Amino acid sequence: MIRAFDALTLPLLRRLDPEDAHRLAIGGLRLLPPGKPRASDPKLAVRAFGLNFPNPVGMAAGFDKNAEAPDALLRLGFGFVEIGSVTPKPQDGNPRPRLFRLEQDFGVINRMGFNNDGAEAVLRRLATRARHGGIVGVNVGANKDSVDRTADYVRLIELFAPVASYFTVNVSSPNTPGLRNLQQAAALDDLLARVIDARERVRKNAGDSPLLLKIAPDLTLQELDDVVHIARSRRVDGMIVANTTLARPAALRDQAKAKEQGGLSGRPLLRLSTRMVAETYVRAEGAFPLIGVGGIDSGGAALMKVRAGATLIQLYSSLIYKGLGLVEDIKADLVSTLRRTSRESLSEIVGADAATITAEPWPD
Repeated sequence: MIRAFDALTLPLLRRLDPEDAHRLAIGGLRLLPPGKPRASDPKLAVRAFGLNFPNPVGMAAGFDKNAEAPDALLRLGFGFVEIGSVTPKPQDGNPRPRLFRLEQDFGVINRMGFNNDGAEAVLRRLATRARHGGIVGVNVGANKDSVDRTADYVRLIELFAPVASYFTVNVSSPNTPGLRNLQQAAALDDLLARVIDARERVRKNAGDSPLLLKIAPDLTLQELDDVVHIARSRRVDGMIVANTTLARPAALRDQAKAKEQGGLSGRPLLRLSTRMVAETYVRAEGAFPLIGVGGIDSGGAALMKVRAGATLIQLYSSLIYKGLGLVEDIKADLVSTLRRTSRESLSEIVGADAATITAEPWPD
């Protein structure tokens, strides 16, 4: 069914404006009939952050910003879904056009700007689907015009704790001016202290809410040293590596689109984001698991992320080019690798290549 859906819809969607195509895809997912997802191979089961994932392939934040279709995505084979980014107040984001396909490079540039329906609307949707189960994380951000951005994160933790499987504190979007400054040591330490305090305050009534930190791939290694040190000292439950990049690799073919402002994702991000996974993994020293994201469009790319240090992975941009069938392709490739190498789970190879990767020349 998924193959037929991809064959029918991908050519159509690629002819539309990227943002219009995205809205149409969300609408289509909302129309899917209810049902249970096909069970994943037990070898793909992962336990991380105190949660049991049926498989390691997740939908990254940015696709389902407003929690309109998380259950449809779970039914299509994702092991988990991350919705958002959500801000306390509704936000229109940046002016259109703000989403661009780099088709020759299998890449995407976006400068969306945290457009979303706001916390109240998203909370209502998540509360309605809470009984359905499945792992649905909430990616939280700050409003562009907020006078106290840290207070925005605190408020969202308090609001969503009863319905979030986990939280992602997003301080790495390049499309909200000044947001990435929250990755600087003093600001990040204060932010994490306050959101973790908020999480602890609501734990008694809301239960456990693992808290992850999502970082940019554009950090220097010295900045990464500080970020990982603070994450460890504040005892976050994990990190997501990495968001979109402001860099423009020289090898990009679509030079005209590459000049657009915003964050670059998709295949051109693979090498840089994988290097950052490995660099984070060696610094974390097993203190917490990582989710690897950026440029994953095949089983081989997924395996690369795992061997660099990712316990779980996330997709988004590659689905634009390869369709939803990519999810099952990646899972099948991972299972095939485990069977071929006589391993019982992916945990046996997490980080196997991290030291080697960190010794290589820096990606162009």
